[in-house]
Amino acid sequence: MRALLFGTEPEPVAEPETDIRNLNMLAAAPMRIVEMDEPRLFGPDWVMTKPRLVGICGSESKQAFFDYASFTSPERSGSFRDNPMKNFVSFPHVMGHEVVADVIEIGPETEGLAVGDRVVLNPWLTCGPRGVVTLCPACEAGDLSQCWSFGVGPIAPGIHTGMCKDVPGGFGELMAAHDSMLFKVPDSVSDEQAVFADPFAVSMHGITRHPPQPGSKVLVYGAGALGTSAIAILRAFYPTVEVMAVARFATQCALAESLGASTVAPEPREELLETVAEWSGGVLQPADGLPMAFPGGIDVVYDTIGAAETLEVGARLLRARGTLVKLGMHGPARWEDTPVYFKEITFTGSNAFGFEEVEGVRQHGIQHYLDFVESGRIDLTGMLTHTFRLDEWRDAFAALADQETSGAIKVAIDQR
Repeated sequence: MRALLFGTEPEPVAEPETDIRNLNMLAAAPMRIVEMDEPRLFGPDWVMTKPRLVGICGSESKQAFFDYASFTSPERSGSFRDNPMKNFVSFPHVMGHEVVADVIEIGPETEGLAVGDRVVLNPWLTCGPRGVVTLCPACEAGDLSQCWSFGVGPIAPGIHTGMCKDVPGGFGELMAAHDSMLFKVPDSVSDEQAVFADPFAVSMHGITRHPPQPGSKVLVYGAGALGTSAIAILRAFYPTVEVMAVARFATQCALAESLGASTVAPEPREELLETVAEWSGGVLQPADGLPMAFPGGIDVVYDTIGAAETLEVGARLLRARGTLVKLGMHGPARWEDTPVYFKEITFTGSNAFGFEEVEGVRQHGIQHYLDFVESGRIDLTGMLTHTFRLDEWRDAFAALADQETSGAIKVAIDQR
């Protein structure tokens, strides 16, 4: 099959005449379209699918733009990779885990699926897909992103499809998956709606496990797919909560405001702090550097970026004993975290999704999303701004590398 492989010799391209860092990095990305073996079915309960529409996740664009960097430790000599996740990924691999696909072949022990079903992928390669007979405690509890088995079984290390050399993702003509990893899409839900299931579930996981107080004010840092989904969730399920979003580009601002959020630009940071503090009722204390809101007026910050500067701003704006939720992935970074100690802030990570309880119903986050869309309760129309063919993958990533020019929010590879 033809697929976009990461971790191979890059395509020869002319050096771009631009000072935009991400476009320069993309030119050197170790990616190209290759002919490779078809995916393997790892058991009788695995199925083969043909991808239809595949979103480009922020983690994938950061991978292509070399955002996951090393840094120098003052305690050690030289540079080193400071990311302990390196043992949970294997190369080379075919990316693409936000997948809408058609089932084209089923194994003899497949349950709940038939050839012709249109499905959405839950990409996590947990105990079930890896053939582990006795589920680990995390999988037993439905905490799939905390599975103990990401490096065991007949499958190479990798936390999910698209990060494992043995299980190619959706940026290829075929994709294999365990039957537990696929959710049937209702006829009334379009591909363009279904493709948001993964980022929506990521944001819902963070919000439902760290909900805002009724009547409070919250900050959503970032207005890409995760941030936009977070705004929609907050407005739909926490109607008394007021939302402000930090949005960098005009298209992001317009969509965030249409969903009911106020917006503020991320730079300059001093103005960002002033605007959010005034909106939330926080009082900025003078400082030689960035000021801190004390008392602050923000109950929860949902940080969908996860960079040093965004975490630092969020901590400075939170109220005493507020919550800073890190939803976004970024490279290792250090930041001035004194407000975490001083204001007794809860700083917590939120990793992907699993089974979530929403309004008394406990089921997988992706199934929640499909139900909410089918009922009309969630509408993310407008978030998918660009689609490209597989051969146009470089243009697709370039749209994300220069969002100010392109106006991109969610970009997808269309293989229909």
